[in-house]
Amino acid sequence: MFVDRVKVYVKGGDGGNGMVAFRREKYEPMGGPAGGDGGRGASVIFQVDEGLRTLMDFRYQRHFKAKRGENGMSKGQHGKSAEDLIVKVPPGTVVIDEQTGEVISDLVQHEQKAVIAKGGRGGRGNIRFATPANPAPEIAENGEPGQEREVILELKLLADVGLVGFPNVGKSTLLSVVSAAKPKIADYHFTTIKPNLGVVQTDDDRSFVIADLPGLIEGAHEGIGLGHQFLRHVERTRVIVHVLDMSATEGRDPYEDYLTINEELEKYNLRLMERPQIIVANKMDMPGASDNLEHVKSRLEQDYPIYPISALTRQGLRELLFGIADKLEETPEFPLHEPVGESEEVNRVVYKHEETEDPFTITRESDGSYVVSGAKVERLFKMTDFSREESIRRFARQLRSMGVDDALRQRGAKDGDTVRLLDYEFEFLD
Repeated sequence: MFVDRVKVYVKGGDGGNGMVAFRREKYEPMGGPAGGDGGRGASVIFQVDEGLRTLMDFRYQRHFKAKRGENGMSKGQHGKSAEDLIVKVPPGTVVIDEQTGEVISDLVQHEQKAVIAKGGRGGRGNIRFATPANPAPEIAENGEPGQEREVILELKLLADVGLVGFPNVGKSTLLSVVSAAKPKIADYHFTTIKPNLGVVQTDDDRSFVIADLPGLIEGAHEGIGLGHQFLRHVERTRVIVHVLDMSATEGRDPYEDYLTINEELEKYNLRLMERPQIIVANKMDMPGASDNLEHVKSRLEQDYPIYPISALTRQGLRELLFGIADKLEETPEFPLHEPVGESEEVNRVVYKHEETEDPFTITRESDGSYVVSGAKVERLFKMTDFSREESIRRFARQLRSMGVDDALRQRGAKDGDTVRLLDYEFEFLD
């Protein structure tokens, strides 16, 4: 089965907890704090493996959770950081954040890596909190939670040339005679139900990768037929080879087929029309094909090159392959997404307006309790060790400095009211 779109859950490892410890050595009665920091949690990293061709493995494993870091130890020893979790993906994989729709990474080159879920930093041990005013602190942090998110993986094949056209126009036959690929060939619609790749080499030793995509029909951009599932694979191609059935044995007009397919490509992604096209007039060995070819030439408005061929008898294939190779040499790559960061030629800094997220929000439940939520305040809560009084006091000071206490008073909170944070309840003291 060819799998080219999946949703997976990824979570970076939590950081290790910091430790509260003191030096206990002979002749050192006041040894001071000696609790080490926790180790960094592992990140989930996607890496390209050119040996993979589909996202089939992700049908059976959809959850990837990295290991947490080791906890800090006594004698000032830091916990060990966890090794990153490497997940192999095929070249051409686009990683999209499922919640925001943002493209996280476009992975195309062998061994290219991208951090998808970052591991949390380790919590600080009490050796970090020593001050002249408090030389023996009994306070340490829990590890920071690792980043977690659901992502969409879309595979867009890395092919130089894409064969498009109605079902049964001869795309699979053409691929089979110009390359070593062995696609299924039969005389019925939608014989091809998955993209097929083939490497083509011309007589003058130029080579390129060609993709035979399942047949498109009218309404494909809206999900009609089989071809709509694979329209995304046309996006990476540099040259579109449009195959037309000049024999018109199925009663369709080749010129109308040409207009229909181009309209579907344009509606799916307007930028597809920027790619150069080559028109292949196939099945020229059939009766009436020459007349249909002249009819198409007289009505074409675009100045696209037309190559009359017969994939069955191999007529005209040499000229077609030379024409495709020539077009590829003069056609640059079309980036799917604007590269993030600095270009090699021009140093640019892109400033994007991003709304600052509120550190917390307060809502009221039907039972009269107050609910405090927000990424920042929840992270502070998770990194607090509530088994130690000094850590609890520090957490209360952090909430006060963030303005949580004042915000609760403004919402009408009074002594004894219940305040919830995640799954825990507190009593509000004014």
